[in-house]
Amino acid sequence: MKLDVKACALACGLIWGLGLFVLTWWVIAFDGSTGEATFIGRVYRGYSITPIGSMIGMVWGFLDGLVGGAVFAWLYNRSVTGR
Repeated sequence: MKLDVKACALACGLIWGLGLFVLTWWVIAFDGSTGEATFIGRVYRGYSITPIGSMIGMVWGFLDGLVGGAVFAWLYNRSVTGR
């Protein structure tokens, strides 16, 4: 069974982008907004534990998940077909 590359990419992008957005707001709710550099902030330019940073992280996460999901589905399809 092959995966639909576009559907997998979109699903991974939405899950990673929205997941990072929700996680950021979870941290803001319990620890407050900080402008400190985080590990994710080093990877995703402009991301921080702030309301604006959550939006930036959501966009970066969506793009990262989109590419990662497409690569994963493509590699999976290549391994299933045996080419």
